[in-house]
Amino acid sequence: MIQSVVKSVFAYAKALTIINTLKLWKYFVIPILISVFTAIVIISLAYTFSGDIGGYIKTIWKWDFGKETFGVVSTFISGLLILALGLILYKHIIMALSAPFMSPVSEKIEKHLLGDKHEHRRTTNTEQLVRGIRINVRNLFKELFFTIPILMLGFIPVIGIVSSILLFFMQSFYAGFGNMDYTLERHFSYKESLSFVQRNKGIAIGNGIGFVLLSLIPIIGIIIVLPLSVTSATTETLKRIQEEL
Repeated sequence: MIQSVVKSVFAYAKALTIINTLKLWKYFVIPILISVFTAIVIISLAYTFSGDIGGYIKTIWKWDFGKETFGVVSTFISGLLILALGLILYKHIIMALSAPFMSPVSEKIEKHLLGDKHEHRRTTNTEQLVRGIRINVRNLFKELFFTIPILMLGFIPVIGIVSSILLFFMQSFYAGFGNMDYTLERHFSYKESLSFVQRNKGIAIGNGIGFVLLSLIPIIGIIIVLPLSVTSATTETLKRIQEEL
């Protein structure tokens, strides 16, 4: 799996060339606007409620001893909580709403790489949007289910560092999952796609690592994250589909 992760990360290096060669930037205009708007809303909400969350966590500790240490830990946890939940909501919202625009991009890349010789399912914009929402709502609830206990580990000294690492890789997996599905929706049913991603977690994690890191870059990150992550996910997913045929 590690090899798949590495290959998926390095696929980003060729993404920009593919986008420019196929002149795909026009297809990303609306998804970029969705990405920017969503990021602004989430950052605004995070800024508004961050102090309240940190203050609430501090009140849990009722004793005088260790209160200062717990205050520092609670501030760290509140920041981690806001960052984790913000990224979770951000990625699932933009990936779900961008499905009608990203699926055609993925299809054009597939035609460029493989030609017209491969048959695949034809879907409408509405079907792509419905599937995108279905996949991302499913992934959102599963990710939240695992995120909460992982965040709780952050209260434990030393293990808190492990909590951050686990959160990063889980965020990466579900981000890559969503990007892969723009290609998978043409080849597999909903259940078949879930099975494909489970067999190829390395591709999802590697692609998601790029997605998460790009998302953390101020301003420019939220503009280029979808174009680069979707393009690289498409190339790696197509390779694996061909290998499994």
